[in-house]
Amino acid sequence: MSVPADAPVLTTAAMREAEAACAVQGTSLSELMESAGAAVADTAWRMAAGAPILILCGPGNNGGDGYVAARLLAMRGAAVRVAALAEPATKLAKAARAGWDGPVEPLNGRTPAAPLIVDALFGVGLSRPIADNLAAILRSFADRRILAVDVPSGADGDGAADWIPPLPADVTLALGALKPAHILLPSASACGRVLLAPIGISANRAMRTLPAVQTQVPGATAHKFTRGMVLVFAGPMRGAAGLTAAAAARAGAGYVVLDGSEQAPFSAIITESDAKFGERLNDPRVGAVVIGPGFPAGDELLFDVEAALDSGKPLVLDAAAIDAALPRLSETPRKAILTPHEGEFARAFPQLYGSKLDRAKAAAVRTQAVVVYKGADTIIAAPDGRVAAAWPGSPWLATAGSGDVLAGACGAMLARGGDAFEAAVAAVGWHIARAARIGPGLVADDLVRD
Repeated sequence: MSVPADAPVLTTAAMREAEAACAVQGTSLSELMESAGAAVADTAWRMAAGAPILILCGPGNNGGDGYVAARLLAMRGAAVRVAALAEPATKLAKAARAGWDGPVEPLNGRTPAAPLIVDALFGVGLSRPIADNLAAILRSFADRRILAVDVPSGADGDGAADWIPPLPADVTLALGALKPAHILLPSASACGRVLLAPIGISANRAMRTLPAVQTQVPGATAHKFTRGMVLVFAGPMRGAAGLTAAAAARAGAGYVVLDGSEQAPFSAIITESDAKFGERLNDPRVGAVVIGPGFPAGDELLFDVEAALDSGKPLVLDAAAIDAALPRLSETPRKAILTPHEGEFARAFPQLYGSKLDRAKAAAVRTQAVVVYKGADTIIAAPDGRVAAAWPGSPWLATAGSGDVLAGACGAMLARGGDAFEAAVAAVGWHIARAARIGPGLVADDLVRD
């Protein structure tokens, strides 16, 4: 499974707005459909490698893309057939159907398969799950190579509903921009390899996938404090904070202090007693404070969170520290990154609804902080509306302590100065890249070793 790096992601409504803007600028919707169909034909041609192709066309514009692709593939000499669920229902789809001069078979349980199936039945505008009888027909093609046009049929394009497409794709060709369905579970797991076809629209890039990971090389005049100083508060579970401190050091911080623990994960990490935490919070060299890993809810945590908030320092808040900080987070603008997993997010923001994207964006606005909504389909959201999606991550990160490591990486990136959103994006990218390098058998400690 893969998605293009640093690619735009548009909701269904945003995609329609982008298409309308193209029409205003002189590119008609029929020209966009021709471009989309050409991209489908190119991809199908490569995937089929000379084998016969069956294109399944629905009544809407997704089906129109399929008819255009069929015409262009036939012009290349491909052995292409079309099976339709119903007659075209939109003006664009009717015009595309008129351009296809081959036969159109009915799509039913007797439709012969082909080595490559192109799924052009339903696009992002689907408003309900696929009916059981049609789902059964689609499952009968599951042993063939599947190319989905824009999204696998049966997926909610905006990722708000948990519909599972009955015919998972080997390749999904996103048209113009990625859609939430490509980067949110459960639909993302049905998309296979996602390719992006630029069809001539200008996509807003406020929402995008993770960029390629880049290592920031210190400048010639850098020293340990210019690379960032991170202060980590240890709770009763010292091992978690130790992982966080080690991750901050490994992710590039020049100086790391672990407060409240006598055991340092590395010799280069400074350990100090709780008695010095106030002094350290007043140290102007501290670029980021991390609190929450291994720190259960209680008066001690609340006291330390209040002190961290009072300091005005940039913050990384994890686990129970998120709940402790919520009442004050939006009071004073500050750089802050929250790193909740699913359970922590639900506890902190019980009244938020919609897709994971919607909820992450709403939480970021409510707290005026960057939210890293963790999971297999991690979403990073900023209060100003910027979003980065980290699908696919690494399945090897599903292990105890990996979230503590991510909190430390966020601290390292945040301590450098600059934008908190970009710091969180860099940290998530670093986290996934480390896991991908290690692979099977990964435990959280491996992420902070050389």
